[in-house]
Amino acid sequence: MFAGESIRERRPQFWQVAKRCCQIAATVDVAFFFLFHLLGSPILAWVNVVSVTMYVVAYRALGKKQNVLAITLIWSEVIIHAGLGVMLIGWESGFHYYLLMFIPALFVSMQLQRAIAALAALWSYYVALYLLMWFIEPLQPIAPGALLGVYLFNLSVVFAMFSYLSFFYLTMVTMANRKLRRMATTDSLTGLFNRRHMTYLVEKELARYQRSGHPVAFLVLDIDHFKSINDKYGHEAGDRVLGDVAGIIKAQLRTQDLIARWGGEEFLAVLPDTGLKSAQASAERVREALLAHDWRAPNGERIDLTISAGVSEFRSNDDLNSAINRADRALYRSKELGRNRVELEAF
Repeated sequence: MFAGESIRERRPQFWQVAKRCCQIAATVDVAFFFLFHLLGSPILAWVNVVSVTMYVVAYRALGKKQNVLAITLIWSEVIIHAGLGVMLIGWESGFHYYLLMFIPALFVSMQLQRAIAALAALWSYYVALYLLMWFIEPLQPIAPGALLGVYLFNLSVVFAMFSYLSFFYLTMVTMANRKLRRMATTDSLTGLFNRRHMTYLVEKELARYQRSGHPVAFLVLDIDHFKSINDKYGHEAGDRVLGDVAGIIKAQLRTQDLIARWGGEEFLAVLPDTGLKSAQASAERVREALLAHDWRAPNGERIDLTISAGVSEFRSNDDLNSAINRADRALYRSKELGRNRVELEAF
């Protein structure tokens, strides 16, 4: 049947659209009820009452995450309703168009093998219905003008529904691409750039430096005694601290500065158009902001949190690694001198 739970978890937006389609389809069936009464086709008119009931049940089932039941009801309604519409008033009524709406939805709501099997079954039903109408006359024909009106109504509804579904699929693909790009470039815990993407961005910035000669500074910042926070309060508390530290660093630096989580509790900031002394002032501002923050453990106990930082400036004979290594050495010196301080690279 359908991969209910796993598909629901992977494609939550699809089920929201399915609920919206239930609402739209039920509204269309209400309109059909009155239309076919006016056209003197009471059988089709009352079929729409059953259809509305099925869509209401399907909508409620989707709300309760009973997706298999909901999709079964929707499938059954469209297949039976389309077949009855074609047999009662003819192929020219356009009821068969509703069957085509399942084609894109199959591969979103089912696993691939089942979707292919369902697609083959749908094609067989569609062709069989078409061939059947070659051998039988409509069971309850209506006037040619009325038939044209029904056809245009059905065509308009299907056109609108296809447009809506196309917009949804386009939006879903766009959102998925954005999410993939975000996952590929950012650290999930802190929201900062990850090491790989930071390296790419900094290489571009250094290429600009080669052209313009504008200064570029590097800050390597490391949380002091971070392991003791994890050991004492747990990794969840440590993760929360990392996220808050990242937010404070970002708030204290400029929008054009590049900031990444460089290691476990280590951060790298690259400051374009910034000399060594200005970068030192920026690092001091970050250090003081972190020192002034009221750090609390989950049990309310105060955490004494500080950072150490090393600062370097890119030189004409540098590459990325050498510039960062000098900032690293300055960081180690700040650790050796007692932590909670900013040290400049040694010349």
